[in-house]
Amino acid sequence: MSNLPFGFGLPDPDKRGDNEPSGGGGQEQPGADAFGQLGQMLSQLGQMLSQAGTSTGPVNYDLAKQIALQNLGGTGEVKLGFASGASGNATGDTGTAVRDAAHLAELWLDSATILPAGATSSVAWTPKDWVEKTLPTWQRLCDPVAKQVSGAWVEALPDEAKQAAGPLLSMVGQMGGMAFGSQLGNALGQLAAEVLTSTEVGLPLGPAATSALLPANVEKFTEGLELPSSEVLVFLAAREAAHQRLFAHVPWLRQRLLATVEEFANGIKVDISGLEEIAGRIDPSNPAAIEEAMSSGLLEPQTTPEQQAALNRLETLLALVEGWVDVVVAEAIGDRLPGADALRETLRRRRATGGPAEQTFATLVGLELRPRRMRAASALWKLVGDQHGAEKRDGLWSHPDLLPTATDLDDPMEFAEHLGDRPSDELDPIAELERTERAEQEAKSADADEKPAEKPEDGDTGTKD
Repeated sequence: MSNLPFGFGLPDPDKRGDNEPSGGGGQEQPGADAFGQLGQMLSQLGQMLSQAGTSTGPVNYDLAKQIALQNLGGTGEVKLGFASGASGNATGDTGTAVRDAAHLAELWLDSATILPAGATSSVAWTPKDWVEKTLPTWQRLCDPVAKQVSGAWVEALPDEAKQAAGPLLSMVGQMGGMAFGSQLGNALGQLAAEVLTSTEVGLPLGPAATSALLPANVEKFTEGLELPSSEVLVFLAAREAAHQRLFAHVPWLRQRLLATVEEFANGIKVDISGLEEIAGRIDPSNPAAIEEAMSSGLLEPQTTPEQQAALNRLETLLALVEGWVDVVVAEAIGDRLPGADALRETLRRRRATGGPAEQTFATLVGLELRPRRMRAASALWKLVGDQHGAEKRDGLWSHPDLLPTATDLDDPMEFAEHLGDRPSDELDPIAELERTERAEQEAKSADADEKPAEKPEDGDTGTKD
């Protein structure tokens, strides 16, 4: 998959709709009126816009959903094991298997972490369910990127061109929304056919407090592993439950992850110096020339130092989340599942070879997650837990300032040793809250002490003549 950030890809020219011209099949009339051709083109454009839904904004999410579901087709039809039936809907047996696996996983996790269960329901999703349930979160992630890209195009136009374009700018906006929607829909369709749980990409994409597994995809993933499907399901249920505990009981984490993506998007800048060169290449009568010019790479965004810093923070935070989940699940399962170690390594290789998470972030924000960072985070959490216990390890999530940094991931031993020098109450969430309240009270008292000094002296009315 292309590593260009979201919105800079082009749809596959071989995948055309029924109403799009194919370049053949009809004989061009020698005396065709140019205005008649223009009218036909505008008519086709209007029809295409009307079929794309009524979604407004920088991304046409109606179109994205249509394309994603269309690409999935009959995905979800699995006849083996515990997966969904021929209708593509989760069966009663499937839902029961997922709930049983989640319940068992929660019991095991209770002894491995101080964070309580975070999910109030455990459900089985089809790939189509995943698209529908996660689309609101994708909207929050994609809107800032698309707004910046489309805004850069408009700002790049000279004032004369903007005035001349007039109402056409709104049509250009619609077409941009369709382009973004098409790219997002294709990406979501591919991702939905591969993801195993709602949190596999490292972000809380689904509804809060809902643990979700995709049995149809789990069944495909299990093929060739020589492991029982039920064992794989319990292992993945434990990973999903661990993610949910973290997202539910670390209140700042969900906002911090999503806000970092937004921060990157807000810094997108397009080099508009390439517009003149593109304009010189384009032959308005040749759509192929337009597509070639657009794909030339001249308008790719330039990564600023601020954006790179945001990407580094996002990469580190995602690595810390995945590393913590890896360690906690390994401790919770222990020797209970004979194939747990093999599954753990399989999932690591899945990340290293460019699984769904890597492809999604490469398309969305131009970020490729480095497995080396996740292995380093896993080693750090394991070291902290072994030396200081689960309570101190999990207490680091109580405040973002307590978390390890990218530098700490380079030297986990030094971080673990330094952690032993910290006061015990520094890692206590309740103690942290009490310190904050005391600081606020002290600040209020200081303000109150300063107020009498501001009063006018005796005999002074405090007014001017």
